[in-house]
Amino acid sequence: MAKMSGVSPKTVSRALNDEPHVSARVRQLVKDAAAKLDYHPNLTAQSLIARRSFLIGLTYERPSPSYVVDLQNGALDRMHNGRYRLVVLPFNHASERPEELGKLLLRTGLDGVLLAPPACDQIELLDLLDRQGLPYARITPQKDLARGIVITMDEVAAGQAVASHVLDMGHSRVGIILGDPAHAASLARLEGYRRAFAEHGKILDENLIVTGDFTYAVGYDAALDLLRRDPAPTAILAQNDDMAAAALAAARALGLAVPDDLSIAGFDDSEVSRTAWPQLTTVHQPVSAMAWDAADRLIARLDATPDGPTLEQRHEHAHALLVRGSTAPPPAHHD
Repeated sequence: MAKMSGVSPKTVSRALNDEPHVSARVRQLVKDAAAKLDYHPNLTAQSLIARRSFLIGLTYERPSPSYVVDLQNGALDRMHNGRYRLVVLPFNHASERPEELGKLLLRTGLDGVLLAPPACDQIELLDLLDRQGLPYARITPQKDLARGIVITMDEVAAGQAVASHVLDMGHSRVGIILGDPAHAASLARLEGYRRAFAEHGKILDENLIVTGDFTYAVGYDAALDLLRRDPAPTAILAQNDDMAAAALAAARALGLAVPDDLSIAGFDDSEVSRTAWPQLTTVHQPVSAMAWDAADRLIARLDATPDGPTLEQRHEHAHALLVRGSTAPPPAHHD
């Protein structure tokens, strides 16, 4: 393989192991040669020699299926053809059992872990991982942002953008379906809604805020609850696309047309937002890109050498408001 790629055997080893200080051109030459020779490194042998597992964990809690897929795909894309492998560790009620989650992560033999909400904001969990020396990268945390590798998006600004959109259209009676209160992002998005209302000189009706738990089933019941109020809201802001799609179904069940009778906006820009009819106005959250970035920075830390470059520990990704067919001005009789 060294002869085919025109480099030394040591450089071949470093390239195949994704070690630093190997140029992208040389790395690709070596990997092309390996592909031609149908060479596959023995990861078990590498682990024994290096006394490392080359396993990176990903833990998350009961989000929408599309969010999970985007998380996993982003991390897997970064690890493709590398020596690290992803171990997926879903864990419910992390905010109530942070120590139990920490013990699970530690006994799995990981080299590092990607923490998605709400695990990324559990200070007791972070304390345990720090004490045990298990490196971690946090995806969209809202607390203690100077701690560890942090990949963020401005959830408050994103919430403000989507709320401002429906307020700009003339809606004033707006129902809100929150996600899981254990997710700090849910409260951050609500803060964004509040800022939009204040900016527009309007009052957010606290009685129109219900909890939907980020799931379709609970979101459907929450939407029915809102739409049976008298007077009913003319717009609903759901904190993810699954709950927004559930609100669409609830509106149809009550004989309401979207957006003629009711406007609905979601959050995430998941696949369901594009397959629903009408397509959902939503906030694009670059979940896959954030997971890729978190995995990349964590791997860079794991592979860092004392004389290597200083690693950037924090990076913010941009959101985008996507206006589609599910939002329109309120019905004339509500003006």
